[in-house]
Amino acid sequence: MATERYNPRETEPKWQKNWSDAKVFETNNDAPGEKYYVLEMFPYPSGRIHMGHVRNYAMGDVVARYKRAKGYNVLHPMGWDAFGMPAENAAMQNKVHPKEWTYQNIDTMRRQLKSMGLSLDWSREFATCDVDYYQQQQHLFLDFLKAGLVYRKQSKVNWDPVDQTVLANEQVIDGRGWRSGALVEQRELTQWFFRITDFSEDLLEALDGLERWPEKVRLMQRNWIGKSEGMMVRWALDEETAPDGESELEVYTTRPDTIFGASFMAISPDHPLARRAAENDPALAAFCDECRRAGTSLAALETADKKGHATGIHVKHPFDAEWKLPVYVANFVLMDYGTGAIFGCPSGDQRDLDFANRYGLPVTPVVMPNEADAATFHITEEAYVGDGVMINSRFLDGMTPTEAFDRVASELAEKTINGRPQGERRVNYRLRDWGISRQRYWGCPIPVIHCDACGVVPVPITDLPVRLPDDITFDKPGNPLDRHETWRHVACPECGKDARRETDTMDTFVDSSWYFARFTAPWEKRPTDPQAANAWLPVDQYIGGIEHAILHLLYSRFFTRAMRITGHVGMDEPFKGLFTQGMVVHETYKGAGGWIAPADVVVEDHQGERRARHAETGEDLVIGSIEKMSKSKKNVVDPDDIIASYGADTARFFMLSDSPPDRDVIWTDAGVEGAHRFVQRVWRLIQEAREPLVATDPAAGKEGDALAVSRAAHKALKAVGEDIERLGFNKAVARIYELVNALAAPLQRAASGKVDPQLAAACREAVEILIQLIAPMTPHLAEACWASLGHPTPVSQASWPQFDPALVTEDEITLPVQINGKKRGDLTIARDASQGEVEAAVLALDVVRSATDGKPPRKVIVVPQRIVNVVV
Repeated sequence: MATERYNPRETEPKWQKNWSDAKVFETNNDAPGEKYYVLEMFPYPSGRIHMGHVRNYAMGDVVARYKRAKGYNVLHPMGWDAFGMPAENAAMQNKVHPKEWTYQNIDTMRRQLKSMGLSLDWSREFATCDVDYYQQQQHLFLDFLKAGLVYRKQSKVNWDPVDQTVLANEQVIDGRGWRSGALVEQRELTQWFFRITDFSEDLLEALDGLERWPEKVRLMQRNWIGKSEGMMVRWALDEETAPDGESELEVYTTRPDTIFGASFMAISPDHPLARRAAENDPALAAFCDECRRAGTSLAALETADKKGHATGIHVKHPFDAEWKLPVYVANFVLMDYGTGAIFGCPSGDQRDLDFANRYGLPVTPVVMPNEADAATFHITEEAYVGDGVMINSRFLDGMTPTEAFDRVASELAEKTINGRPQGERRVNYRLRDWGISRQRYWGCPIPVIHCDACGVVPVPITDLPVRLPDDITFDKPGNPLDRHETWRHVACPECGKDARRETDTMDTFVDSSWYFARFTAPWEKRPTDPQAANAWLPVDQYIGGIEHAILHLLYSRFFTRAMRITGHVGMDEPFKGLFTQGMVVHETYKGAGGWIAPADVVVEDHQGERRARHAETGEDLVIGSIEKMSKSKKNVVDPDDIIASYGADTARFFMLSDSPPDRDVIWTDAGVEGAHRFVQRVWRLIQEAREPLVATDPAAGKEGDALAVSRAAHKALKAVGEDIERLGFNKAVARIYELVNALAAPLQRAASGKVDPQLAAACREAVEILIQLIAPMTPHLAEACWASLGHPTPVSQASWPQFDPALVTEDEITLPVQINGKKRGDLTIARDASQGEVEAAVLALDVVRSATDGKPPRKVIVVPQRIVNVVV
């Protein structure tokens, strides 16, 4: 009788309901077992999950299920990063309230995630826009404020005059707002800041202890924090050109050794000296305005055309008062970095060289390679940034740059200007304090009140939460909270007079900087239960995209430190282990009308060439490059379609099997179909042999085929466990394929009834091991197979099996064979073979017989279990 095909449409919902009804994955903080916290970065509820979500959460689920089977008390929660501008944009475009849009999307995505069969503790679910959550975030803000970790100051921002909102640097494109297209203005606004710079050195040094973080992420954070050891150098202004009251220009530099290569000074358009110079220079004032409208992100600065405008001001060289250098306003110098001023050394910096060549400024080489000739070494189009020897630098000539640095530092420390040393050693950080003020509605309200009599007054914790009003409109640009008739008007908590609420809301990065701590006790009427937080944190395994390597992870590290200071947690680092998975990518297809979705494409082989056509119209399509799945290029595969066609287990298994988890996975129909065939094969093999398997007890084989079956199963058991521990999911899948291949013939024999009891027992044990190996990856299939063998409890509640060390020890070893010290072949022989047996086997090898021409060798040297060398 033929075995029925595995039907995921029936099986998967059934087991998902069983897990839910039995609350299998709900975590008790007080349950026995060592705690293990696995967490994937929570999603933004944009509308639907995508295949990147499937891959991300499948990886975390394998770890959670495996650790649970190993006896750990596992916390594996889920929530929603739910505040932000997309909800406000949807409100304006679709005439729907941001709350309604957000929670509708959450409902959809929750259903999709549940259809994947993830072992999540849904009882701890929250969205960051839930009042209960942002109330506790406001509590944290007030605690940080009390501890001196929050302050308020005026700050320059990018202001969109049409949308009437602050834009991030990355949202300014060619000087215009990314959505409105309006010319961006630079404004001074009073903003709230977190003092993350107080932790610069700690955040940097602690990276060395994050041994289970990818080195590339640690390097990105080091670069973002940007510690540099240099000097603050004060350049005297030339009195004849200096504005009244101005006498010096401070510059921070990491290369004081190149000071004799200085060609110009460059200052920010917002530097006080630039503003003074622009007062009587309309052309300079216009240039400064142009610079302010341009994007100020690092990416924008790197790619922008380097421009400058002479101010007419000059400085005197610190070592030669007769040597005067021009001061330019430059579009690549930011007031927020260093002192807002640099000295340009064109020979040692490509940006400075490009600038000098553009404006006809001198280029003097001051460092050359050790082997170069100072008389002929010169710089024209490419700066020299390597080490070497100092030249054209007066008393520094012949020194190394390091020696020259020290000499310049000591010389300038002895000089004075305006009663202060002309040079001082300084440690500087690129990191700036975190500005969290956002002029929008859909965010966590900042819990402060502005009173004309009392100033800035924190909202009492007993008055929290400061709720967002529901009765708002988006019929006008700007923040609806600013124009709400009643919400912003409130009595001062201190004097009782009329006052105003803060209408700025918090940056959404704040919401995601502590959610991992809230998951440990989301029912608490305070931000955390410190006992629970300290028991679970830091997160044992955190999984997410490399795009969050800097800001989210850095802010979370700061937040954990701030929460320790304010008594909410007891540790500094939030994530013990970090894994950044690759993206899901797909071919792109394009027709005359634009991009075409894969679901509408038929790809065929035509005389060895792949061709694509539109499934409905038959139009020939161009097969484009393989790129990250994106709505803009329509190369998106809907997880619902895959689950409906093949089942969740197939989608999960393909995502885990196709490539190393830290690399991109290419979505192909052939790959998915291959994963589906494997699911069906496992089901068929087990079901065909089910009756004889159910009729016997599992036991390891002692000899012959039974022993071979047990060896294969126990070796796979050991290797797959080790692979999962290392997050080597694709390697674990490959070993499972190998095990299924090894079991196919014995199971077919068992299905025929022609098998001895020992082999049947070995097959039963091996099949149970196989089911437990696939359970973290294809949990529905594993449950169905496990139940079919008569087990009364689900495999999701079974303990991980123990491998037998005797069955994973190799009986044979492979020894490299050398002839006169050069490797010529290999010898596979029993591990316990005697030296005489090894010698005889080596001499029988064709390669050795050919080399000795049938004559006895001079010597055979056997290094036991390592190597054999034949001397002829």
